[in-house]
Amino acid sequence: MGVSVIKRSVAVFLDRDGVINCNVMNPLTRAWEAPMTAEDLVLSPNTGSALRALREAGFLLFLVSNQPNHAKGKASLQTLDRIHNRLLAQLNNEKVMFDAFYYCLHHPHGVVREYSGLCLCRKPSPFFLFQARDKFCLDLEHSWMIGDRNTDIQCGQTAGVRTIRVLNNEEDSCAADGDMHAEFQVDGLKAAVAIILHAANRCVRRALKESD
Repeated sequence: MGVSVIKRSVAVFLDRDGVINCNVMNPLTRAWEAPMTAEDLVLSPNTGSALRALREAGFLLFLVSNQPNHAKGKASLQTLDRIHNRLLAQLNNEKVMFDAFYYCLHHPHGVVREYSGLCLCRKPSPFFLFQARDKFCLDLEHSWMIGDRNTDIQCGQTAGVRTIRVLNNEEDSCAADGDMHAEFQVDGLKAAVAIILHAANRCVRRALKESD
């Protein structure tokens, strides 16, 4: 009897704020942050068409995001749910489906006891990427991480996926930790997707040439 081979899927992991949707200026902290209300959540330019192109190319899509506002006492869990539901509604309007959403709600210096302290899932930990790998039988070597922070890039590199950094005009609050060098740097999600699709097409052409 022959040994059956399980075909592994390829995926794109995406940070949320600053990649899928725009960051918002918080007048209290004077910093660019995640949306504080559902009404603040606005998709970044070309998000719908870019994500649809990935789906059409066969990539599974996963959102991986640190969302510590409840841990910091800045938002209720209900508010975080409303923000997520608005994201779902806007993605649905764009006819985009994600395979899973992974949120870390913890913060090491939070003020809400249940969500404070060290955890396994907060990026740069690759915890959620490995969880998705095991559940969805992913080929991480040919998968990608798109993010705008050092923690996103470190997370992807630790998991063994290829990395793309979206450069925003906003101040990178992680810059003090030292810049992580992604494989590519782009000015938006559309450009990141173009790189991924080009790489995927090269892989297909190489496989076809090797099979001749």
